Amino acid sequence: MVTDNRIVVNGMLGLGIEWDRNKIRWTNLYIRDTLKNTRIGLGQRNQTTVDYQQQDTAWFERQLIDTQIVAELKPVDGLSVDLRGSYANSQREAPYELGFEYVRTNVTSDPLGRYFVNNLDGNAGRATVSFSDLNEDLWSGGIDVAYKVAPAITATVGYAYVDTRRASSRRDFQWRAVELPDGVNLFRPDYLLSNSVIEAFGIQLIDTNEGNPAFVATLRNHAGYAKIDAQLTDTLQLDAGVRYETAKLAVSPVQVFTSGGTTATPTALNNDYWLPAATLTWSFRDDMQLRLNASKTIARPQFRELIYQFYFDPDSNRQYRGNPSLQDSQLTNAEARYEWYFDRDQRFSLAGFYKQIKNPIESFVALESDNFITSFANAPKADLYGAEIELQKYFDLSDWGGMWEGRRFAVIPNYTYTKSKLKVKEGDQTAYFLAASTRALDYFRDGAPLTGQSEHIANVQFGLEDTDGLSQQTILFNYASKRVFSRGLLNTGQPDVVEDPGLRIDFVARQGFDLFKKKVELKFEARNITGRRHIEYQKLGDNRVEVNSYDVGRTFALSASMTF
Repeated sequence: MVTDNRIVVNGMLGLGIEWDRNKIRWTNLYIRDTLKNTRIGLGQRNQTTVDYQQQDTAWFERQLIDTQIVAELKPVDGLSVDLRGSYANSQREAPYELGFEYVRTNVTSDPLGRYFVNNLDGNAGRATVSFSDLNEDLWSGGIDVAYKVAPAITATVGYAYVDTRRASSRRDFQWRAVELPDGVNLFRPDYLLSNSVIEAFGIQLIDTNEGNPAFVATLRNHAGYAKIDAQLTDTLQLDAGVRYETAKLAVSPVQVFTSGGTTATPTALNNDYWLPAATLTWSFRDDMQLRLNASKTIARPQFRELIYQFYFDPDSNRQYRGNPSLQDSQLTNAEARYEWYFDRDQRFSLAGFYKQIKNPIESFVALESDNFITSFANAPKADLYGAEIELQKYFDLSDWGGMWEGRRFAVIPNYTYTKSKLKVKEGDQTAYFLAASTRALDYFRDGAPLTGQSEHIANVQFGLEDTDGLSQQTILFNYASKRVFSRGLLNTGQPDVVEDPGLRIDFVARQGFDLFKKKVELKFEARNITGRRHIEYQKLGDNRVEVNSYDVGRTFALSASMTF
């Protein structure tokens, strides 16, 4: 069970100036998000009858300050110059992440077997506290110069720069007792760690993360690119270009203690890529077109995926640890899409797509001290292909008269079929920090689907809309088939962690009206109407273990906004 108390403060200020055909905009954004999170869980481990009760509380403060300036200049006919520059600072502070684990043995011969106890010894109960802090600065800028070299041809060249620096620290501590007498180990958390109990029984606070408490991460990216947008014929348009970029990504541990050292090693990725892309559009009718697209892209690991340091995600109720040995993923993409715009605001599209991925980043779970830890590693290769179909159709209800005057019925279905396969063979290597094995087949199974990829995804919206004003009532059906959330390590016999999203139903209603000559919007939301649970499990043969399954609950929200 999870309870959140959240306070969010947002602010935005924008200024602009225009003259002739030129524009300059200055936009500033401030977001402050404070969350108090409490969790309680009850379960068993390793197919035993011992009950474990976990009680956790946390306080998260997140802040974003962003400022950016954009200039759109057109000094002469046919020439445009776009300039942009921005600075952003993000912070995350999480003081006093407290965790308590009580154990009930359910053993008849145990005098306290029917009670939850906490001996603060790490076996029959534990208590931990963590302090983490993150600060990141991001500077970016760029320039695009476009020139119409012919009436039907526009050429563009540009440069982009990104410089990111993140400082991250996390200190983990555990209270340890040599021996607690029966009765004291039954105390609730605030009594168990009261000053009198700590002093009376010599409870100590031990640093459990002396090796990897702090990191500094940087990413410096330079990119130059050029493209051409050409109307080849009345029905054929080509948009093609290439991007060359260099990126230096480094994650370095910070020495915190005067003696000893860290167990982590620095990560240093220094890569450069040529990334071409082209889109050919054939408008063979006024309301129909066929688009062919091909490109090469990359996906870099995030800083937190590279830092060999624990972090907890309260949204997914999961503990993670990074892998400093991760590499960039390289993708080759192709897509063909048919589009039919058969009426105003209405369309039908059908697409097929294919991706070839080198070094895809896959998540996996490892069992450490009876706790599941999610981490990451590069699989050798993967292929992904599929198809998507979408329709947006409106039915005019005005002929019904009365309350239906000016209203229409909306039907918006979407379905995506995706098939993905890992490609792993004997001799392929991977790297996980401090792991004994680098054999890829110890981590990945050839032919297994990519993590996080459902084979079937379907969304359907049915709604009523007023064409003369703001009035919408929409019911949404969202379905996703089972997917592997985290890979189970083959060399440990752990099966994959499977997520079953299933069917979720939501309802949203919006109504606008005038109040004191101001525009007012009322919004009502009912989310997860059927109370669909979050389901994650591991299954081996006929045995199934719930890993991270819990009740999501239903959410109802009513809000009002006024435009001044």
